[in-house]
Amino acid sequence: MKYLEAKEKYIQAWGMLGSSWGVNRTMSQIHALLLVSPQPLSTEDIMEELKISRGNSNMNIRALMDWGLIEKVLVPGERKEYFKSNKDIMNLGIQVARERKRRELDPIIKILSEVHGAEGTGAEAAEFRKVTKDLLQFATQAESVLDLFIKSKQNWFMKILGKLR
Repeated sequence: MKYLEAKEKYIQAWGMLGSSWGVNRTMSQIHALLLVSPQPLSTEDIMEELKISRGNSNMNIRALMDWGLIEKVLVPGERKEYFKSNKDIMNLGIQVARERKRRELDPIIKILSEVHGAEGTGAEAAEFRKVTKDLLQFATQAESVLDLFIKSKQNWFMKILGKLR
C-alpha cells in the first residue's frame, strides 16, 4: 500500500474509532492527521487535507485543545495559527484517560454517592440501594485503576501490559 493511501485509511479508521468511543469523527480525524504530521499544520492545511469547512475545523481544533491532545504553536514569520499533537503515545493515553475520567466517571460517582443511601421501604427502594451501591463500588474501583494509570510511568505500565500477553 502506498503512503498516501495508507495515511487516508489510517485517518478514516481513527475517525471511526473515535465515533465508537463517543468522540466526534472529524475531531478524531484532525487528531489523526496532526499525530502523523511531521510539522505543525495550519487550519487551512487541515481543511484542505480533510476537505472540511473552516467552522468544522475551528470547532474541532478547539475541542482537541480542550482535551489537551493538541497545542497551538508559533511559526516564526507566519500570522496563521499552527497546531501540533503530542507524539508520545503513553502521554496521549494518559491525557485521554484523565479527560474521560473527568467528563464521565467523576460525575457518575458524584451522583451515585448522593443517591445510593436513599431512604425508603419496600422491595423497590431496597433494590435501588443495592444496585446503586454496587455501581458506586464498581465505579470507584474503576476510578482507582484509572488513577493508577494516570499517575503511572511508562516503563511500569508497559511491564504490566507485557505480563498480560
